[in-house]
Amino acid sequence: MRTGAKIALAVVLLGLLALFWRGLQLDPRHIPGVLEGRTASPFAGTDLIDGRPVSLAQHKGKVVLLNFWASWCVECVREHANLLALQRRFGAHSDFVMLGVAYQDKAGDARAFLARMGAAYPNIRDGQGGIGIDYGVYGVPETFLIDRDGTIRCKHSGPLLDAAYDKVATRWLPALLAGRGLESCE
Repeated sequence: MRTGAKIALAVVLLGLLALFWRGLQLDPRHIPGVLEGRTASPFAGTDLIDGRPVSLAQHKGKVVLLNFWASWCVECVREHANLLALQRRFGAHSDFVMLGVAYQDKAGDARAFLARMGAAYPNIRDGQGGIGIDYGVYGVPETFLIDRDGTIRCKHSGPLLDAAYDKVATRWLPALLAGRGLESCE
């Protein structure tokens, strides 16, 4: 083999090794939020409990925590107490609203879930999954943070438990409610 070919092969192998090494440093559970920094898609529906109309547009100018969930989702059951805790903690803030979207769920099952687990904020049904598609939902639960300008700032895939809950409760929401930006969603 000629010297030039050996050098080229060594460079290619080192490049592949560097890519492999970089991949080992990443969190394999992290699903990047491709919509972060983009305007949140508008949606509307009827509250599952009281039947009132609910839309993202009616909360323009507020910080919105949007949670996609389903009654058949085990992780959604696990995180629900933390969602209620976030509502208790931040719900009195005039610039905060929390909204739930029952993703690809039956209306009766979603209502029964909320009756059993608690419903402290509006929840609508996305029976066909159109809202979820607009938000790029991979599965439930997924939570989005939307700023006062209607821009998606952060997305969390998976249940809001432990460190994920702390991130939302102590970094994401306080920063945006105080009018500060977020350095990172991590």
